[in-house]
This record gives sequence, C-alpha cells and structure tokens, in this order.
Amino acid sequence: MTSFGRFVAAARARGALVVQPRMGFSEPARMRAGLLATKHAADAVAGTLTIDSYTRVGDEPAAVRALNADVPLNGYPITSYSPHTSHWVLDGIPDSTFPVQVRHGSASPQRIVAALARLGLTATEGGPVSYCLPYGRTPLVDSVRNWQEACEQLAALRAEGAEPHLESFGGCMLGQLCPPGLLVAISALEGVFFHRAGLRSISLSYTQQTSPEQDRQAVRALRRLAAELLPDTDWHVVVYTYMGVYPRSPHGARALLERSAELAIRAGADRLIVKTAAEAHRIPTVAENVEALRVAARAAARTTTTASADALDTADNPVYAEARALVDAVLDLDADLGSALLKAFERGYLDVPFCLHPDNAGRTRSHIDSAGRLTWSDIGALPIGRVTGQRGARLTAAGLYDALTYVQRRYDQAPDPRSAPGPQRVAADEHAHDLLEV
Repeated sequence: MTSFGRFVAAARARGALVVQPRMGFSEPARMRAGLLATKHAADAVAGTLTIDSYTRVGDEPAAVRALNADVPLNGYPITSYSPHTSHWVLDGIPDSTFPVQVRHGSASPQRIVAALARLGLTATEGGPVSYCLPYGRTPLVDSVRNWQEACEQLAALRAEGAEPHLESFGGCMLGQLCPPGLLVAISALEGVFFHRAGLRSISLSYTQQTSPEQDRQAVRALRRLAAELLPDTDWHVVVYTYMGVYPRSPHGARALLERSAELAIRAGADRLIVKTAAEAHRIPTVAENVEALRVAARAAARTTTTASADALDTADNPVYAEARALVDAVLDLDADLGSALLKAFERGYLDVPFCLHPDNAGRTRSHIDSAGRLTWSDIGALPIGRVTGQRGARLTAAGLYDALTYVQRRYDQAPDPRSAPGPQRVAADEHAHDLLEV
C-alpha cells in the first residue's frame, strides 16, 4: 500500500511542494482520465478522489438513482459503485510517486472509510468538528462518535502493514471569516484526536485568508503546535488556496493561486490544495485542474525560503498565542478529547463566527481590520481575552458583504501583469505583487 506520509516526506527532502486538486467525477472513465492527467502534471502531485454530496450524507439510493438516469454527480460515489468498477478506475494509477486521497465531507464517514480501505487506499481527510459544523445539522455528539469509529477503522490498517493517513479539515472552518487562531486550534485539536485514536500519519490544514503576513504566522503557529502536541507522529501542514468568494478574472484567480503557493513555501507547509481559474463560475475541467497544478508548482519552485521559515517560529506570534490558549483550555476540560470538544462547544470555548450549526454558540464575530487582517470583533466566551488584540465594531450587512468579497475585489482590481509587453510587463508584475502583499 502506498504511504501518503512517506510520499510527502520524499517530496520535502528534494525541495518540492506537493500540489493536489479537489477533483471528483461520477463517471468512472472520466474519473480515471482525471487521475491519469493529474499524475504527471508536476514534479510532486497527490491524486484526489472527491466524493459526491449524496454519498457524503449516506444517501446511496439517491446516488444510484442518479447514476441509472445518467445524471452527473458532483463527485465519485465510492459506496455505490461495485469494488470491481472502482478497482478499474484506480488500476495502475496509485503508486509511491502518486498516492490518492479520498476527500468527502461526511460527518458519518464509516462506510466511506470501509470502501476506500477495500480499494487499497489509505489516505482521507475530515474530522469530528470540521466535517460536522459547516456541512449540515448532524449533532456534534454523533459526529464525534462516528469519527472515533472511523479513526479506529483507519488505525486498524496498520496491522496489515499500511500507514494510514488522516488530514484534519479544521483549518478550513468557514475560513474566509474565521480568525486564524481558532482555525489553527481546531486543526491541532483534531490532530490530537486522530493521534489518540491510534493514527501516526497526520496532516493539519490551514486555508489562505486575507493577510499574507497573518497567514504566514498561522502556518508557523500550526507547525509549532504540531511539534508540541504530536510526538511519535509523521505530520505535515497543508495549505488550501483561498476558499471564499473567488476572483472572477483569470489574472486575479491565477495571482491568488500563486500567492498561496508562495505562502506554503515561505511558511514551511509541505502540501497545497489548489483552485482553478474556473472556481468562480463552475466545476473545473480536468484540463483546468492540470493547469492549476502546474501554475502552483511553478510559483513554488521560484519562491525562496528564509531562515525564519525553515525553523519553527519562536518569535512573538499572536496567532500561536490565541491558538495555544484555545487548545490548552479545551484539553483541560476532559481527559477524553471527544468529550472535551463537546464541552468546549457547549461552553463557547470553541465558537465559529457566522456558523449556523445548532451546536455552535454563535456569539463570536470577526472583521477585517485596516491592515487586512482577520480579527475578532466579539470573542464571546472564547478563553483568549488575555492574549487577543484590540477588538473592533460589529459588521453591518454591507460590511459583511464587503468582507466576503474583500479578496475577490482585491485580486480582480489589481493590474494583469501579462497584459503589458516586454519591460513594462516586468514592472507591472512587480507592481501587482506589491499590491497583493500589502
């Protein structure tokens, strides 16, 4: 079985950033073609089998009806196709140079985990909090129980000689308006949850947000927490290209993708989940996924690290201070981390702004300050009063819209560096980069 963690470590050793799409198709031949096309798109690519929405919520009968009616789904229905069909999709594709990760979004992932294991796959992602609160109304207590079982299913593969890998989606919790201290804390807590369930190959996530400087602090904070909380573990950090309202212009979308690759390199992440120029309009094609992988890989290759990016951040880091305070408060609630997570949401120690899930207190709010950083306007009952910065006014309806479209407008309104010829193009390129780093 291919080891996802060893693949990432090998890429790191040769100085390559692993790039990965979020690609899934319901038609087996198209899914196979997509995997084959992305396999050779760049030096270090991880494959993706993204699952459809029906399978995500356990509605296999609806998935089967759609397949029988030739209605395309928004992903691959791994629990509805026969193992024979899925083995054909994967035949000869996953190997030591191209592991395939199953991405799904389910708060009840046991059947999905069983299906991927039958296919010889060992890598997936999610978490008891991150695959519950943003996606529906499944009670958090059910999600915690389901994810405990799923983690144990994955960990059991170690007895068969595999090294299963699980990625926390915690750094992407409604990430476009969630201050990074909370994202980092949830990702780290889910990593500890996985570790206590027996997993020893883990990745922690963080999504690119509004401030390059704050994003670098967040990724370094996440690396520092991983080093502190995950002993005897093969871990790495994965960055997601911005997950909010996406630039509508090709040059804006490309620039945002390139900035995310630069963030990954400069902050010390090892893997990047890319987005394509089609994100603002429709589901991307295979060719668009391939192009996004190549753009990201080229941007990463021409980005240099600094000494501070190579080592864990030991300087004053406000994101780390917030995240550490949150993590410590949750771990102190109960020796059982699943119970601690439930108590944390009950008491508002974890509270995601603008999240409508019934188990989320909904007392926190955030805003984008004048420097472009995501900061708290109301911390509710979050135990970070001693470490967080000054808080601002609540968002109005117009302010919320402006915050949601902040990144899209910023990148679409920047000049397109490729529209200027010769020396003028170089100058424009530098100017655009300066604008986007402010």
